[in-house]
Amino acid sequence: MKLIDTHCHLYVEEFKNDVDAAIARAQAQGVEQFYLPGIDSESIPAMLALEAGYPGVCKAMMGLHPCYVKENYLQELNIVQHWLEQRDFPAIGEIGLDYYWDTSFKTQQQEAFETQMGWALERGLPIVIHTRNAMQETIEMVKPFAAKGLKGIFHCFSGSYESAKQIVDMGFLLGIGGVITYKNAGLPKALEQIGVEFLVLETDAPYLSPVPYRGKRNEPAYLMHIAEALAGAKGITVAELASITTANATALFKG
Repeated sequence: MKLIDTHCHLYVEEFKNDVDAAIARAQAQGVEQFYLPGIDSESIPAMLALEAGYPGVCKAMMGLHPCYVKENYLQELNIVQHWLEQRDFPAIGEIGLDYYWDTSFKTQQQEAFETQMGWALERGLPIVIHTRNAMQETIEMVKPFAAKGLKGIFHCFSGSYESAKQIVDMGFLLGIGGVITYKNAGLPKALEQIGVEFLVLETDAPYLSPVPYRGKRNEPAYLMHIAEALAGAKGITVAELASITTANATALFKG
């Protein structure tokens, strides 16, 4: 059974001492590929080094995360653009809007998001979206780009059926992570009428651990718990779910 973790931060400090072991544990569970989202310029060297150590297995994306949009955001965007001109990436991400911690850079977040969506469209690349406390604003910003053919993933989806419907109607996928295993999250209900052809799996490791590891460091080996919970919610076998979500991810990231 082949699984793809479409979103994990294996290059961060939390994995500094055992990243090789963490990858080995995940591979033993059938996780064959790991997509690494870009955050900001400081995280790029570690991310690219990990990708180089695991060619074809770890795949780096490039992007400026909304929480890292600060006074120097134009300089950060220039670095993203520089890397996009240097080499190929499977996607631009993670990008989007986050109004949870701080809204003082709201306008700059919107500008950075729009700029990076434009680059993705120009290059024929998908995007990986981070949205928090900004779901409808994010959807509205994506719509005109989706109408021109932009594709991607709303990573770590935990919204309502209404949001999910709008997202899949644009041709975007939903990244399903540990939240699907939380009792009171309401995610199985939100996904009831959403076809499996619109879903991909992710851990967002080291964050958002699934049950029974909630509160501990998350890692890609736990993707199987997410797959089991989602398969149960959709009334299909884990093997069927693995096959469909892997195909979805492969088709999206084919570039």
